[in-house]
Amino acid sequence: MSTPCLQLEGVSRHYGGLKAVDQVNLTVQPGERRALIGPNGAGKTTLFNVISGEAKATAGRIVLFGEDITSLPPHRRAARGISRTFQITRLFGELTVLENVLLACQALDARKFTLHRPLLSQGDLVDRAKHLLASFGLEALSDEDARNLSYGDQRKLEVALSMAGKPRLLLLDEPMAGLSRTESGSMLKFLHALDSSVAVLLIEHDMDIAFGFAETVTVLAQGRVLTAGHRDEIANDPQVQQIYLGAGLES
Repeated sequence: MSTPCLQLEGVSRHYGGLKAVDQVNLTVQPGERRALIGPNGAGKTTLFNVISGEAKATAGRIVLFGEDITSLPPHRRAARGISRTFQITRLFGELTVLENVLLACQALDARKFTLHRPLLSQGDLVDRAKHLLASFGLEALSDEDARNLSYGDQRKLEVALSMAGKPRLLLLDEPMAGLSRTESGSMLKFLHALDSSVAVLLIEHDMDIAFGFAETVTVLAQGRVLTAGHRDEIANDPQVQQIYLGAGLES
């Protein structure tokens, strides 16, 4: 067996008496596609915040490829291969699409400490940025200000930015939020085309999309893992159907 990409061992995040995340155990293998689902308030985004370092774990251990990263700040976790998106886009609206991606490519490059050198003069970074834009179908929008993109293209751009640092673990927090059915279908195709060596943990409310993307599903409820398994098992779990997904869910 290869070393797991991510291991959560009894991870908790409490806010006073509120147990937002409570004793979560979770293992993600290299290249695995896993969905994290559950009702509003189940603790999904809080768990992402704990994994990425945006919030400190109250208890437990977070292990990335065998290294305990529980005490590391977000930028050091990013340097070790964790990348994420957020429910609300975080783009530099007044910069072009290409400039946004160039900044993301430079963020984990040693040259970020080289001052007064134009980004566009760094040919290898420009090539990588253009390749990312092409892979997400955004190359025609390279010179457009990010704020002028459609919402669907902004979401695609955010996923492209998350891949700029060549992550080993990608956390996608509702990448289809606010998208039309057509845009969601387009985004799903792009997600399927992501580097197969990158493990992806996806939060998604649309169960058709969650089960269409991930083979393995973990269900959170009140901050704890209710159940986990293959998507077919989860889709047919009576408790999951009744309490969290609705009786009309089909596998």
